[in-house]
Amino acid sequence: MAVPAHDERDFEFALKYNLPIRAVVFPSDKNPSGENLKEAYLGEGKMVNSAQFNGIFSQEARKKMSEWMRLKQIGSSQIHYKLRDWCISRQRYWGTPIPIIFCPKCGVVPVPEKDLPIELPFDVEITGKGGSPLKKVKSFLECRCPTCGEKAERETDTMDTFVDSSWYFLRYTSLKRENLPFDSQEIDYWMPVDQYVGGIEHAILHLLYSRFFTKALRDIGLLKIKEPFTRLFTQGMVVKDGAKMSKSKGNTVEPSPIIDQYGVDTLRGFILFAAPPEADLEWKKKGLEGVNRFLLRVWKLVTRQAKNWKDELKDIYQEEKKGKEKELQRIIHKTIEKVTQDIEERFRFNTALASLMELVNYLYRYPEKESGIFGEALQILILLLYPFAPHLTQELADKMGYQEELSHQKWPEYKKSFLKSEKITLIIQINGKLRDKLIISPQEKKEVIEEKVLNRDKVKKYTQNKSIQKIIYIPGKLINIVVD
Repeated sequence: MAVPAHDERDFEFALKYNLPIRAVVFPSDKNPSGENLKEAYLGEGKMVNSAQFNGIFSQEARKKMSEWMRLKQIGSSQIHYKLRDWCISRQRYWGTPIPIIFCPKCGVVPVPEKDLPIELPFDVEITGKGGSPLKKVKSFLECRCPTCGEKAERETDTMDTFVDSSWYFLRYTSLKRENLPFDSQEIDYWMPVDQYVGGIEHAILHLLYSRFFTKALRDIGLLKIKEPFTRLFTQGMVVKDGAKMSKSKGNTVEPSPIIDQYGVDTLRGFILFAAPPEADLEWKKKGLEGVNRFLLRVWKLVTRQAKNWKDELKDIYQEEKKGKEKELQRIIHKTIEKVTQDIEERFRFNTALASLMELVNYLYRYPEKESGIFGEALQILILLLYPFAPHLTQELADKMGYQEELSHQKWPEYKKSFLKSEKITLIIQINGKLRDKLIISPQEKKEVIEEKVLNRDKVKKYTQNKSIQKIIYIPGKLINIVVD
């Protein structure tokens, strides 16, 4: 029997007809009796008006009550699943035929396995008037009962297309098998899928059905895997002018003019850079132009300074450098680490591209562009950018003398020992407010650092014609100049 205090509809009914309301769960000790409630309480809390269960938190009380009923032999706990029957039949042509025959004498008869699969006829007329079009195809509808041989009719409904899409990934493991849907040994090798990428709506339909099929096939001994997919990632939508893009709304963007103007790599790069993949992407033309400028900078940088392509990147990989070369080596390895982790672990394609943009900025500023290590840095840049802009990077690799597909190249690796920087970024504050930053060596003396800081233009702007009261220096972190 429902308790009026903890069901909204019962609560309103009790108030309307002036029926007593007794609470059995209450969120605090302020009203231990649970009287004079103004609305139904639906949450967890301490038990009240519950005899020996008073004062026990409701989650624990449910277990104790279930055990008490079991001992009294008046009841027991049970889990209820809110599942509904899945009506898989559809009154249409497209879909898998249901292998059932209706015989006036034998009743409902399954099609023998030797007669499977049932193939859809080609001489069907799609009228759109309702009902299954297969009912009007005599060559399909009329048949013989496999049990008694009398005239019978086929089932003309077809199965929901989810019946096919719920196990297609298993078929992918055995595409060349013609006499069976999949090979169990091949599934053991390939499955489960490492990463599934799809819309959020898949999580409650397609993925649910896929799990159902997988577990059912496992239970009858055709599979060993327990789950079809190891990890799920749901992507965001594309938004234009405040509305999600869709064919029904007619607010989609035709890619052909964009490709004609900017190239396919710019379009691809913008989609990856504009937002994290799980978030909605705001479609803006300025974003396209920004990515296009970046790719043009890469093109100019590499074509102007292109070195011969090396099969082995010994300098930048193996030998620890010194001075400027060491810092370039550190930044290269740091970029490899960031791009690799962003792609493989985080799906942060936007931040991976951002780190490549920072690398390009650094390479433009690097003074010794004729050095061998700089040529290797360009080669690393091409390899890291390849997944984002495959056409441009392939052409740049060709110009550097690499004639094969870049997809055949080994992905760059980084060394942790090369990631440590010989420089640090010092925060500069004026009266506690951030005003500037300075890159220094941690070994520099305090007097030298103070002199460099005070001679910076941004610092002079805030200290000019003012009296410096004191300078607070926290080694390796910040310097704060106090002025009156």
